[in-house]
Amino acid sequence: MTEHSQKIRYFRTRIPSFDCVPGCHDCCGPVRVTTTEIALLPEKSELEHQAALDAWSCPYLGATGCEVYGERPLICRLFGTTPRLVCPKGRRPKDMIEPELEREIFEHFNEVRLVLL
Repeated sequence: MTEHSQKIRYFRTRIPSFDCVPGCHDCCGPVRVTTTEIALLPEKSELEHQAALDAWSCPYLGATGCEVYGERPLICRLFGTTPRLVCPKGRRPKDMIEPELEREIFEHFNEVRLVLL
C-alpha cells in the first residue's frame, strides 16, 4: 500500500458521516480528485466522462445515486462536514470535522496531483 493510499484510508475513517436527503445529488457535480482515488474506481470511458461534465454531474452518479459510494473520493465525503463545503439541504453530522483534520486533508490535496472527475 502506498503512502498516499494509507493517507486516504486514514482520512476516510475520520471524516464524520451523516444521512443525505434521499434522492438529493446537489453535491454530485464535477470535482477534483486524486489520481490514487481514481484508480480505486471502476473505469469510465471518455464519452461517459464528457457526458457527465456536459451535464455538470459525476460519471458515477446513477439513477439511484452514487454507484461508488463506498469508494467515493475524499472531497465527496467532505461535503456537509465542514463550513467550507456546506450541504445545500442543510444536513450535517452531529459533530463537524475536526479543523486540524480538515487542514490536513486540504494540505494533502495541495501535495498530490488532482484530476477532474
